[in-house]
Parts: sequence; structure tokens; C-alpha cells
Amino acid sequence: MKTIALIVTSILISAASFAQTSKTDSLTKVNIKKLDFMVGNWNGNGWILGRNGKSEFRQTERIQFKLDSTAIIIEGKGVSNGKVIHDALAILTYDKQKDNYSFRSYLPSGQNAEFEGELIDNKFHWYPNENVRYIIWLDDNNNWYETGEYKKGDAWSQFFEMTLASED
Repeated sequence: MKTIALIVTSILISAASFAQTSKTDSLTKVNIKKLDFMVGNWNGNGWILGRNGKSEFRQTERIQFKLDSTAIIIEGKGVSNGKVIHDALAILTYDKQKDNYSFRSYLPSGQNAEFEGELIDNKFHWYPNENVRYIIWLDDNNNWYETGEYKKGDAWSQFFEMTLASED
């Protein structure tokens, strides 16, 4: 009988402990909700400058809130000349300790990396490194507008642009 009571007590303590840890973090939720302009299904065109000049592509983005709006899942796919040139999954969260966003990207090759992000004047900036930044915002027509820039000296030069319309 003592064994059964001990097992039941252990189960109840474990359940109570799990219930406490699964409570939504309100600070994280508030900060992730600031990025609600990104959520939706998007489709459009873009271009990127590479070693062989400017290449154009067709892009889709599928973006959803997850985990009681404490995370955002981003699925992006770009196609050029009938070939997939970009296929990525990203998880966007808020880091309370650093007071910024964490942008973790995954590729089919198995590569993944974590980048810092921040919201500046209602535009989401994320930084693959200190000399490259991407900036995402809604333009005057409520289209997703994204630029990519690299730093050369003290100046930023654009190498990427994408404009996507909402499918929702």
C-alpha cells in the first residue's frame, strides 16, 4: 500500500511540476506578438546579386505563430528557372536574457545557425554576421518588403530585395 501511495504522490508532483513549467511566458508572448505583421502566407518576386550578376526568383513564405504565440515558424522557398534555390525553415523566438530576438535557420543540407534579431521602427532586422543584415517590414501597400545589405567600410550596400503579397 505504501508503494502505491508513493507512486501516486510521485505522479501528482510530476504533473503539478509540468503544469507550472508549461505556463505561457507573458514577456516572450508580448514581444513575439510585435512581429504579427509577418504572419501569413506570402508570395512574390525578388532578386539577389551574386558573382554572376543579378538573379531573379519567385518566393513563398509560410509564417505561423506557435506555442501560444511565443514562437514563429517561417518556411521559405525560392525558385529560379524552375529550380529551388532557397529552401529554409526558421524558428523565431524572444530571448529575455539578451532582450532581443533569436532567429534559428535550418537548411536541407543539415546546416543550421542562430542569428540575433531586433525590432527597429516596426522593421525586423536580423544579422547573419556583423557585416550583413536583412530588414523585413510591410510597405505602404501592406506587402512584405525585405532587403539584404552588406557593410563595406561605414556604408551599407544592397544585394537582395524581395516583395511579397499576402495570399490570405
